[in-house]
Amino acid sequence: MVTNESDTFDIGGEYTVHRLGFGAMRITGEDVIGRPESEPNARDVLRRADELGVDFIDTADSYGPAVSERLIGEALDATRDDLVVATKAGLLRNREGEWLAHGGPDYIKNQALTSIDRLGVDSIDLYQFHRPDPDTDYEASIQAFAELQDDGLVDHVGISNVSVEQLELARDHVDVATVQNEYNLGDREHEDVLEACEEYDIGFIPYFPVGAGGFDDEARDAVETVAERHDASVYQVALAWLLDHSDVTLPIPGTSSVSHLEQNVAASELALTDADRATLDVE
Repeated sequence: MVTNESDTFDIGGEYTVHRLGFGAMRITGEDVIGRPESEPNARDVLRRADELGVDFIDTADSYGPAVSERLIGEALDATRDDLVVATKAGLLRNREGEWLAHGGPDYIKNQALTSIDRLGVDSIDLYQFHRPDPDTDYEASIQAFAELQDDGLVDHVGISNVSVEQLELARDHVDVATVQNEYNLGDREHEDVLEACEEYDIGFIPYFPVGAGGFDDEARDAVETVAERHDASVYQVALAWLLDHSDVTLPIPGTSSVSHLEQNVAASELALTDADRATLDVE
């Protein structure tokens, strides 16, 4: 039976979760706009993740927009002590599928209220700034998250798509519980941010965790070699590598398929050897 065998991490030193989570972007419509083709299927995916021991779910108000949060609120009891639901604010959407930065403090505070309503909670477990807005002072945006935490509407604060310098700046205003940046076996551009998270015991959420399989030839050859050794898929190896690479990584693979979800969770059972690590140590 498939189950989440990943070890745990304490988000903000408080919320203990299995390190392999679930990213809820793909339970929406095409281009992450509108409703999914089947809302019952989307809710089934969420409930199956829960059954498999996935207790950390990541979403955002911009997924749909609003659709992903609503479905989570309908399918799961996000008030449970044994389930952590993280969401984000800071991006606007339109029907053309654009992702438009909006870091205005008043907007962020308003979005927190709408997220709380859709998720059916009194406060958001982990509220993340989706992306720095070049038209808004970064410190002003971060301060809005700090004020939401002070007001009891947010339990922990995370930031996304940041440099080490932006992480340090944010830490001047709020206790940063997590950082979410693009990172995977084939794209380690933010290794310095991961190292800073390790230093501060901050959770590092690598989005795009399997890089859609878009590795260069050298990395793909390495992943395929290890996958063959373990009779696993290249995607499972990529997830296992993220879990193995650092104790603070919290991969959040997403899918709209129950069977694909089960394959992703099975990656938590894959134990890499020293030989595997040596093979995968390519950039």
